[in-house]
Parts: sequence; C-alpha cells; structure tokens
Amino acid sequence: MPAIIVGLDGSPESLAAADWAAREAAQREAPLCLLHAEDALGSLYVPYMGVPAPGAIEAHRDWSAKLLREAESRLTERHPGLWITTRHAETEAVPTLLAAAEDAELLVLGSRGLGTVAGFLVGSVALAVVARSERPVVLVRADAHAEDERLPDAAGAGSGTTPYRDVVLGLDLEQPGDAVVEFAFETARRRAAGLRVVHGWNPATVYGYGAVLDSGLSADLAEETRHGLSDVLRPWQDKFPDVEVRAQAVVGSAGRHLVHASHDASLVVVGRKKSHALVGGRIGPIAHAVLHHAVAPVAVVPHD
Repeated sequence: MPAIIVGLDGSPESLAAADWAAREAAQREAPLCLLHAEDALGSLYVPYMGVPAPGAIEAHRDWSAKLLREAESRLTERHPGLWITTRHAETEAVPTLLAAAEDAELLVLGSRGLGTVAGFLVGSVALAVVARSERPVVLVRADAHAEDERLPDAAGAGSGTTPYRDVVLGLDLEQPGDAVVEFAFETARRRAAGLRVVHGWNPATVYGYGAVLDSGLSADLAEETRHGLSDVLRPWQDKFPDVEVRAQAVVGSAGRHLVHASHDASLVVVGRKKSHALVGGRIGPIAHAVLHHAVAPVAVVPHD
C-alpha cells in the first residue's frame, strides 16, 4: 500500500504534521515515511566565501539523523503497530517532496500559524509543493492537536474518543472534480463523520445584476443552484450511503464560508485544477484563502 509521507524539518509545525500523519496512517492502515529534505551544501556556508564551514555538513547530518530518530521513536510509542520508515535527502526540499509524493497516498506538511490570528502563514516550500503536486497535500498548523478533530465531551472538554467533527468540502459546481469529492466522502466515511458541503455563488457575476435587483429571480436562481448541488452529490451519496451530508449553497465567495466552517471541522477539503505547464503551478483563490486562514488542517486535492 502507498505510504503517507510527511515532510519533517524540526519546526513545531512539521512535528504537528508528523503527529497528524501518524494518526491518519494508523487509521488507513498505511505505512508512514518521515522525510527530511534539505540541501545542506546550499544552506551551510561561510558568508562571502561560498564554501561550507568546517564540520558544518557533518553536524547537520548528525542533527538530521537525530531529528528523524527522535520523531520515529515518539510516533512508534504513540502508535505501536504503525510501520514507520525514515529518509534523509540532501537535495532541495520542493523537488524532493514532489518526487516522493508521486507514489504516495498522501503528502503532509506543516504550516506556520499566524500567532494570535487564526490561520496559516504558508511558506514558499509548502506553496510550491501544493501548487505542483499530483497527489493530495494536507497542511497542518503548529497548534493542531488530536482532540481538536473531535467533538468536545459532555463536560465541554477536548477528548480523543468522542466522534469526529465534520469534514468540510468546498465544491465548485462547474468543475467539481471527482478526485476531490471522493477524497472528502472517503475521509468522512473512514472517520464516521458528517460531510458538510459548501458551494459559493454570486448571482450578479453569473446572471448579471438584474438577478440581485429582482428578488423573485434571485430566489429562483438560488433554488436552481441548490438543485444543481444535489444533482452533483447524489451519485456520491449513493456510493457512500453511510455518510451524512449537509449541503449549503451560500452567496459570496466560498473561501470566506469555508474559513468560518473550519472552526468546527476536523478537515477542510478543497480542489486545485492541475496545471500541465512545464513550469510553475497555480493555487486558485478559494484554496489560497483557505490555506492562509483556516483553523483546521486543509487537504488540497488536485484534479483534471
């Protein structure tokens, strides 16, 4: 079975990502690979001379080995039956992570929190990987904990045994992306969680400002949008009959509504249309907003 791979660099957010990835791997009964990728020759040098400081590379290798060893030990203790491997690559992080993700079930990365502001400060590595990965990528905040994914207990406290909070899916009716929808349904099924589907639309941009001024027309269009949402979801509900679905067609940008929904979610799932350009990649505005401001972990799923 393909592994779940987590990028590990020693930062609090990457350690939180490793914890999340281990829980996910245990739930999927998949192997977990801890990957540390960093071009030591490119980051350890004497200023103005452009050569590595004496012993710096060896020290960095020792630190990397210790990082992976300690993370493996900690996760093995928490998940005794989990198959964990480690890998250290002295190559640039972005191409190494992208190559590793090609055969992975899932790639998990950490994302720096914005201090007292709820959201993500997505680094250049994470953004570059999300924009170009052919496989789903999950970003996890440094302050993410297992109990945050679940409903509070009867006393209102965090718990590791209560049911999961909803999985939240941002759905584009014009390009829903089967891979995106299936990922959300499958995750909800595996967690025995509800699935909350959010579709944002603006009658003015779709049908002109006359739709906004004419309340009757606006109501008809809203009903038409709700029917369209039901039509897209119906075959998936038939395929996953145990998943309880709540669908919402909301006026305005879906990004803002998804960020709000993330406060009560175990995971937010958004799509990213694959780019077949030779260089670069693109993250759409909705995924970009969610990545920067969502509270829960975010899964970005590429689709054709």
